Amino acid sequence: INFREIWPFFVILGGLGFWMGYFGNKENYGLIMPGTILTVYGIMFLYCAYDGWYMMQFVWPFFLIGPGLGFFLMYLFGKHDRDLLIPGSILTLLGLFFFMGRTGYFRFWPALLVILGGVLLIRHYIQKKKESDDSQL
Repeated sequence: INFREIWPFFVILGGLGFWMGYFGNKENYGLIMPGTILTVYGIMFLYCAYDGWYMMQFVWPFFLIGPGLGFFLMYLFGKHDRDLLIPGSILTLLGLFFFMGRTGYFRFWPALLVILGGVLLIRHYIQKKKESDDSQL
């Protein structure tokens, strides 16, 4: 066993320790953020330790995605504070944008815009229909 290959497990275990602290007392939902960051970073480091550190040129956007996921999970498991969704969305979308650019999937961004536009149109239609149904009552 080579320590250069297993040290990321300690980072992952630290993240899981924070998560266990949250599950031990769910009022401490602030433990979700460091738990998520350490777990995501540990998985990223583990991948690089086994596949080669040159892969960091492709996986570095997870430095943004980790905290973004942390904000989303704090929203889901915490007090549902909508203010957590703003930094979560910004960090996650930026990370995914950079990740797609580094991996060659960036050529699909027009399709993502079309899908996003379709989702927004459907959402608008559903909301409009709900408002018209409510006004008829």
